[in-house]
Formats: sequence, structure tokens, C-alpha cells
Amino acid sequence: MIKTEDLQPQYIINEAGEKTSVILSLAAFQELMEDIEDLAIVAERRDEPTIPHEQLLTELKEDGLI
Repeated sequence: MIKTEDLQPQYIINEAGEKTSVILSLAAFQELMEDIEDLAIVAERRDEPTIPHEQLLTELKEDGLI
């Protein structure tokens, strides 16, 4: 996850000196987009049932994944 101090934004301002837009590096923008997508997935899955860690390990072993 990107830290705000690492963004190094540049601002576009209007005639009144108000910030109207932000310029970010492409890498920072892409990382922010990935973070937003991850957070959206977490929000969508918030109400899904959970299982204990031991049960997860057992199921993964039974499926031959670990």
C-alpha cells in the first residue's frame, strides 16, 4: 500500500489559486488504483462467513494445495 508521503503530488490551480487537479506519477497512480480495487474486494466480502485457520489448513491439505 502506498503511503501519502510517497505520492509527491503536483497540483494544477485555476486563476483564483484554487487547486483543481492533481498530477501523480504513473507508478503512484497505478498503485493507488490497485489499493482501491483491493479495498473494494474487502468491502464486498465483509459479510461472507469465515472459518477457523486450522479448518482452512485442513481443507488446503485435503485439496493437495499445501
